[in-house]
Amino acid sequence: MPRSSPAVHRVAAILNFFAAHTGQAFTLTEVVKSVKISRATCHTLLTGLVEVGYLHRLSGKTYVIGPVLVSLSHTVSAHHSPLQVAKPEMRALADQFEGVCIAGFREGADVVVRERASSISNLGWAAQPGARLPLRPPFGAIFFARSPKAEVDAWLANVTPQPTAEQRAQMFEAMLFAREYGFCFGTYAEGKRAPEPDTEWLLRGEMENPPVILRTQLDPAGNYRLSFISAPVFDANQRVAFELVLTGLTREVSGAEVARIGQRVREACDRIGSFVAAPPAAAA
Repeated sequence: MPRSSPAVHRVAAILNFFAAHTGQAFTLTEVVKSVKISRATCHTLLTGLVEVGYLHRLSGKTYVIGPVLVSLSHTVSAHHSPLQVAKPEMRALADQFEGVCIAGFREGADVVVRERASSISNLGWAAQPGARLPLRPPFGAIFFARSPKAEVDAWLANVTPQPTAEQRAQMFEAMLFAREYGFCFGTYAEGKRAPEPDTEWLLRGEMENPPVILRTQLDPAGNYRLSFISAPVFDANQRVAFELVLTGLTREVSGAEVARIGQRVREACDRIGSFVAAPPAAAA
């Protein structure tokens, strides 16, 4: 991999410093002390940033964030979305595994589908962007895999209808599975065929005789009628920003294959998460 330019790092250090201290003005001496580069180099870089409008020099020989940088920040803020990064990852997953990949964002007691990507063989599947799916146990496990038990209990207390003891236990076991493997997966129940093009059961589930079972164990040597695999995308605070669900997988696969697909989905979520959870500008 080619090495990046030291000059780029120095410019970034200066911009990060000002971004971390918005509304404040600093002298050349203060900037030098904070970013720890030579006075001559810092003066050259500050002068150049002023010329292009990224910084502004005040009459008292102090510097503040410039108008161009302010305009850029407003533009980025208005159009920035993790889905910009998620879309190509979702497309790759859908095409590679001949399924449907949806991005689900939790809003209160619901999960809202914000984006979907479908392989050619799954163009008719439901859950279009904007679909609102009730979030119910046990399929809420992926959203609470790293949450404190008190938070999970508070959510369960408000679920209607109330989950059974078995559903609660299954969800907590699935949370442990998600912590270990980084994903959850579901299979079609014994004697059940793949449902009609309808994905509401992915996040809601049927309270009695569900067509899909959320699994809590994985046997590499076993065989599974795989229905879906889901994994979380974490934000900077290690909270679930949203989930990716790869579904429409209506074939039997080995446990080793489930693990391979799950790892692929988790890796995609990790790459998206590195964008979502990008560290803020470092303060001095």
